[in-house]
Amino acid sequence: MSQYSELKAQIARLQAQADEARRTEVADVITMIREKIAEYGLSAQDLGFAVAVAARRGRPPKKAPLPPRYQDPKTGATWSGRGKPPKWIAGKNRERYLIV
Repeated sequence: MSQYSELKAQIARLQAQADEARRTEVADVITMIREKIAEYGLSAQDLGFAVAVAARRGRPPKKAPLPPRYQDPKTGATWSGRGKPPKWIAGKNRERYLIV
């Protein structure tokens, strides 16, 4: 048998040993991680998984809505100042609608 064949056989044996060692250790690691998550009350978002899922989908994580800057005194409707202005403020002086 050639040296190359012997090395390939040795690699296969070592890979099988590594796979078996991983299988036996993974269960212990998962148990330990679950205990720590329960102990500290962690969520997927705390661990950064929620952001990773949104990034994989090709869209940025959701942002919190902006607070309103303007309010219609008649109806109480509000507007953040971003995007197309609503009809009640379009073309008017916005200073009188500012929320103080």
